[in-house]
Amino acid sequence: MVSKKLWIRIGIGIFVILFILNIAGSFFFYNLAIDRGVKDFLSGNEDLEVSAEAMDAFLEGGWQDWVDNQDFENWKMESHDGLELQGYYLEADEPTNKTVVFAHGYLGNGMQMGLYGQYYHEELGYNVFTADMRGHGESEGDYYGFGWHDRLDYLGWIDMLLEKEGADTEVLLHGLSMGAATMLMVSGEELPSNVKAVVADSPFTSVYDLFDYQLGRMFNLPAFPVLPSTGIVTNIRAGYTLKEASALEQVKKAEVPILYIHGKADTFVPTRMTEKLYENTKSEAELVTFEGANHGEAFVVHKEKYIHHLRDFIEQHMN
Repeated sequence: MVSKKLWIRIGIGIFVILFILNIAGSFFFYNLAIDRGVKDFLSGNEDLEVSAEAMDAFLEGGWQDWVDNQDFENWKMESHDGLELQGYYLEADEPTNKTVVFAHGYLGNGMQMGLYGQYYHEELGYNVFTADMRGHGESEGDYYGFGWHDRLDYLGWIDMLLEKEGADTEVLLHGLSMGAATMLMVSGEELPSNVKAVVADSPFTSVYDLFDYQLGRMFNLPAFPVLPSTGIVTNIRAGYTLKEASALEQVKKAEVPILYIHGKADTFVPTRMTEKLYENTKSEAELVTFEGANHGEAFVVHKEKYIHHLRDFIEQHMN
């Protein structure tokens, strides 16, 4: 018969093994998603497959050629924690006090927001500013902030923009996916009155919620105990926690109007996250969803409807 002491030893041994496995898993998931580098796990991800309709519209739009033919000014800024960040500014063809500030998605770069920038510049006559978020493109940083530290970076970019353009400048913030969550995180900060509104296309509620969803969908794993320990690793190595990085908590403090946009067929960041954000927004808010649009596809799949709602929103809130 197995003695009580042996059972205790077995129990302790199992606990130690599980503890070690959990720590190892935490570092694995940090390196998988947050540490800067190539993310092979997204290759072949069905949730990110672009529909043939969206791909055709994306390739035929001509926006890449438009970006290549523009004379963007290169801006540099040192972040609050000493990183050199890269921004890009394009003046409007005719003098204007209107500027759109873009934030791109995960693993992207600032110039990819030219997909939207072309419309703002050519059709609305706006100045355009976009940036490589920390850890992306030409900006320094060895981790992805998922918007949390980036919100402070954008406060710096906005200050720099106002110094260049003057006190009468009106700023519209427009973000996609991770960039949308970033702009929502910015919205909860104390902003200059020049910031008039936010457009958030396909945002997530928080990094914890996003990882919880992806753990279940991609790996069939529960959030506990992996995410709490991954949060500890993230706090040690990147200086923020997964729950702290919350767009949801920020919009509860927002003072600027927000236009929420999301595709109803989005399986990478579920539509319910944007619905929850909309329901909890303190400021004036509008939610528009798009049938058949997967993650970030709404602008190319339903461009006419997208522009209609965007233009109405802008006309209401940009003087």
